[in-house]
Amino acid sequence: MTYRLRNISVAVGLALVAALLTTFYVANYKRHVQQSETTVQVYVAKRDIPAGTTGTDLVAHGWVTTADVVQRTVVPGAISNPQQVLSLVSAQNIYAGEQITLRRFANQQELGIRAQLHGTFRAISVPGSSDELLAGTLRDGDHVDLVANLKTGSCLTCTAVRTVVRNLLVLHAPDVGASTVSGTGTVSVLLAVSDRKQEQKVFFTLGNAANWTLVLRPVAKAVDSRESIETPVTVLKDGASAKALEGVGVGQ
Repeated sequence: MTYRLRNISVAVGLALVAALLTTFYVANYKRHVQQSETTVQVYVAKRDIPAGTTGTDLVAHGWVTTADVVQRTVVPGAISNPQQVLSLVSAQNIYAGEQITLRRFANQQELGIRAQLHGTFRAISVPGSSDELLAGTLRDGDHVDLVANLKTGSCLTCTAVRTVVRNLLVLHAPDVGASTVSGTGTVSVLLAVSDRKQEQKVFFTLGNAANWTLVLRPVAKAVDSRESIETPVTVLKDGASAKALEGVGVGQ
């Protein structure tokens, strides 16, 4: 074999080795890319979810759905099962299409009263006497009605009593201290009210009613009677005979 032929053989051999190494590198690179592009199933929000939404509502209303995403885009803390958030509350807004992650949730103890406010509900502090606020009887989580005596005209007897709002959630009951034991101390209660009518009615009543009080509702199976308004006339006439009414100048 001549010197020239030997050099050509060596060059061809080196070229083959380089080609094999290049092929091996490209194959490994493609395999790595394919692995990083593998899709996995994650849970995402089906609609915008406001802060304060319970995990129970999230699952019950079907606001969680699945989506396939590239594995490298999975958010840290992404849930693998909706059951993981059942006992939690969303601490931040979660937007439609966003992956559901435990980092957006907290337990109810961490959020406190805020965990009970969602949607159209707001918190309002109502000051009053211990009798008006049922101090010592009321507990967090109870539900109450607000009953008020309101003026309907300029005369002394132009008043009417009615249940202004019903079924208000007690977020924080009055703190009972030494000053409230006698029933004369001023305390306050934190109530959850709807931003449509309830908060306005409560605010109006506190500023304009001659007197008012909270009424405790049953813990279970509470039922509301038909709405009614009582005035001095209706109170005097109810169940009284015509003769009795004539004696006080009130006719049937």
